[in-house]
Amino acid sequence: MARSLSCDCFLKAGGPLLDVRSPGEFARGHIPGAHNLPLFSDEERAAVGALYARQGRRAAVRHGLELVGPRLAILAEQAAALGKAGALGKAGANLRLHCWRGGLRSSSTAWLLETYNLPCILLEGGYKSFRRWLRHALARPLPVVLLGGHTGSGKTEVLHALGRAGAQVLDLEGLAHHRGSSFGGLGQPRQPTTEQFENDIAMTLQAVSPHRVLWIEAESVQVGRCRIPPELFRQMEQAPLVELQRPEQERLDHLLATYGAMPRAELMEATRRIGKRLGPQRTQQAVAAIAAGNLRLACQVILNYYDRTYAHGLARSPHTPIPLVGAGLSTPAVAQRLLAMEATLPGHSL
Repeated sequence: MARSLSCDCFLKAGGPLLDVRSPGEFARGHIPGAHNLPLFSDEERAAVGALYARQGRRAAVRHGLELVGPRLAILAEQAAALGKAGALGKAGANLRLHCWRGGLRSSSTAWLLETYNLPCILLEGGYKSFRRWLRHALARPLPVVLLGGHTGSGKTEVLHALGRAGAQVLDLEGLAHHRGSSFGGLGQPRQPTTEQFENDIAMTLQAVSPHRVLWIEAESVQVGRCRIPPELFRQMEQAPLVELQRPEQERLDHLLATYGAMPRAELMEATRRIGKRLGPQRTQQAVAAIAAGNLRLACQVILNYYDRTYAHGLARSPHTPIPLVGAGLSTPAVAQRLLAMEATLPGHSL
């Protein structure tokens, strides 16, 4: 009989991770790295649930068996293939299984797979317990330092350079698949749900040491459609802020390098989305410049709006920026200067 492990032990255990919930449940949010091996389709799950509510457990279980019975061999073979790909043959490795509450779906799948000679372990309490664990994981105090700066300062690139140099970083925009502005979704994959965004953040933070600075790009609470978890955002609000300062021409060069190859129709649409705040005259000017291929002029017009927005947000925030002048410096050089600053930052003399 498959044994059940607490969330901490389950996540640390070796072996492929199989989520036997329906595809819709999996799409809303899942443990990073999990494979979906659904016992039921979304429609089948709804039908079994409705039958349970009307006629009770026995009728629901019987209907579930009728649905799954013909697919048992296929499910077992799919799990075996995932186990082989995940090096299940290594000593001590198991298939890790879970459903929503750690109930019938995962236990019955574990019975099937162990009958098929595939060793399994279960997540006690299922995905629901993972979400409870996540709230505590996100609230763990960490030595956060924010990297801020005006639009076009190249903050994300500097964050990546910090990571390559050995620093601890959390790339919220990378996890959200969004650069955080009206233009932030251009050229990006589809955004995850906020639930999945939280899952990805929590698992990324598990590798973070509380004894070393964690660099995070300064963000508003919303990154595109993804919302930063409140537990983390509260820490970000209290963290020191290093402001990367670059001259306007360097920022324009960076914006042109980032967005210059984007389709003009998408750039114009993104400009129109901020039309009310940009104002009709500036919006018309920027859209006309994009249509004419004069992207530098368009960036100058739009940058004026973002600079005012940045100044307004900074005035309302609790942060007193620590300036870092980056004029003429390469991205790796900026990263090295930030690393040299770590021990001098307030509350971070580690």
